[in-house]
Amino acid sequence: MTTADLLARITSDPSICFGKPCVKGHRVWVSFILDQLADGRSMGEILQDYPGLQEADIRACIAYGSAMSREHFVAVRSAS
Repeated sequence: MTTADLLARITSDPSICFGKPCVKGHRVWVSFILDQLADGRSMGEILQDYPGLQEADIRACIAYGSAMSREHFVAVRSAS
């Protein structure tokens, strides 16, 4: 599956979830999935909690986060 295929699994609609990017067909925010992964949860654990999602949906969230990081930056502290 290409990055373009993965990104096609993400949608943003102003009338759904305040327009936040979500997994298409679900009200699961991309940022929520990324937070879950950052907190150390495995893909399997997330899929178990959200059985309607597929592995490709989680990979789509990662691809979306990657694309966003090329365009937007978050201020982080540099290592001392």
